[in-house]
Amino acid sequence: SGVFEHGRPNKMVNDYSADATMRSIEDSLERLQTDRLDIVWVHDIAQDFYGDQWLEYFNQARTGAFKVLTRLREEGVIKAWGLGVNRVEPCELTLDLTEAQPDGFLLAGRYTLLDHDRALQRLMDAALAQHVEIVVGGPYSSGILAGGEHFEYQQASPAIIQKVEQIKAIAQAFGVSVKAAALQFSLAHPAVAAVIPGASRPGRIAEDVAALSEKIPAAFWQALRDARLISNRAPLPR
Repeated sequence: SGVFEHGRPNKMVNDYSADATMRSIEDSLERLQTDRLDIVWVHDIAQDFYGDQWLEYFNQARTGAFKVLTRLREEGVIKAWGLGVNRVEPCELTLDLTEAQPDGFLLAGRYTLLDHDRALQRLMDAALAQHVEIVVGGPYSSGILAGGEHFEYQQASPAIIQKVEQIKAIAQAFGVSVKAAALQFSLAHPAVAAVIPGASRPGRIAEDVAALSEKIPAAFWQALRDARLISNRAPLPR
């Protein structure tokens, strides 16, 4: 079993070269029956997918995919491109490049109420300074901040469960829903352009919209900060 238990048995090919990127774009344009794409994400060039080989794949993308996507953006075929990853390091590395400038990063799970320290060390401020927008994927940290039991797509560890219980206790004391706190926290950083909460069924979408407009008192955020559950460097919702 896995994340995609009922996925189609497609053959996966890991290729970030210029030719492979063009084939992927052309295939997508054909399938979507369009001649323009709003945004293209280069997915998973990070250690969690490729282990110690991740820098080799990153370099292949740097000399292949990044150059192709930059050219396609200049030609108007795509409006924007960036990385879609679960780790901070490839985003930081991309920001250091002079030959390729992305428009954004789809960063899953790394700027959430539960896990944000690493992103705040450098990435968030650097992205803001370079006008690279962050799209936060997985603001519920694989569901554990929305009542689930998983963190990082696995059963949550006792330490994570304990931290979530502390957040829940403070939220309950202030009459705040954890889902609202999670979404609003991720959106509070000025580098963040959007969040992708995901929905297991249609009703969840209405819950997410309501969570965005829920009123959360400043004292709640201060209580989380006092309990050292959120970083002193994290911008707080207003």
